[in-house]
Amino acid sequence: MKAYVFPGQGAQFVGMGKDLYDNSAMAKELFEKANDILGFRITDLMFEGTDEDLKQTKVTQPAIFLHSVILAKVLGENFNPEMTAGHSLGEFSALVAAGAMSFEDGLKLVSQRAIAMQKACEAEPSTMAAIVGLDDAIVEEVCNSINEVVVAANYNCPGQLVISGSIAGVDKACELLTEKGAKRALKLPVGGAFHSPLMEPARAELAEAIEATNITAPICPVYQNVSATPFTDPAEIKKNLVAQLTAPVKWTQTVQNMLSDGATSFTELGPGKVLNGLIKKVDRQVETESISQLA
Repeated sequence: MKAYVFPGQGAQFVGMGKDLYDNSAMAKELFEKANDILGFRITDLMFEGTDEDLKQTKVTQPAIFLHSVILAKVLGENFNPEMTAGHSLGEFSALVAAGAMSFEDGLKLVSQRAIAMQKACEAEPSTMAAIVGLDDAIVEEVCNSINEVVVAANYNCPGQLVISGSIAGVDKACELLTEKGAKRALKLPVGGAFHSPLMEPARAELAEAIEATNITAPICPVYQNVSATPFTDPAEIKKNLVAQLTAPVKWTQTVQNMLSDGATSFTELGPGKVLNGLIKKVDRQVETESISQLA
């Protein structure tokens, strides 16, 4: 079975999507429509901006979404998923690519999500850190033992878990996890504590927008981050999208479930090859490819 996966924040690069814009009339039209919807020329920042421009959450999220979804649309009949999933923000790309939401509605939601998350980050300084080389259970146990906000946020692959929380909480956890034998406890250059209780203001803000969005049954099951299991029911999809902001991304479990449900190949659509690397850590034998350009 053919699985398609969509990357999240962190995969962006300057120049992303430019070849699509230059060589496909359909892609150009969608990019221009996005500029109108967003009220600024995101294409200028994607194609010729700086790394700093692209790092702003309100730019990063729509940029990655656009690159991924427009690739899927340009592939046309060659985009034939039997299952899809996306990492964090990528879940919105997966849903739009699988026909559960219109391009316009998906982009508006992603933009609202990004702005709400940026506001939550500014309201309370917070951070994330990647922990490498420890069992998930040890990381969870250490986080639970700390009197600050710090939680397991991204289960990326076996032996790599990202934690999220207050600066004091993450610092303390990094110190304790290093003592427990973590190969690396590396703070990430992110705006705040995504997928933690500190995103509650953003979750509340986004819930209304998601509720008002027209979501229909996708053409194939979409494996959602919150439970790592497949969904096609619009009401459940909405509920999971709302919960996703404060809940962990269960990527390891998602890939494991897709494999046990019959996935034989994974195609990553969008910038970078991050998800391919994570999938290979779950199963070295599985076939993976990444498509980030028209060619």
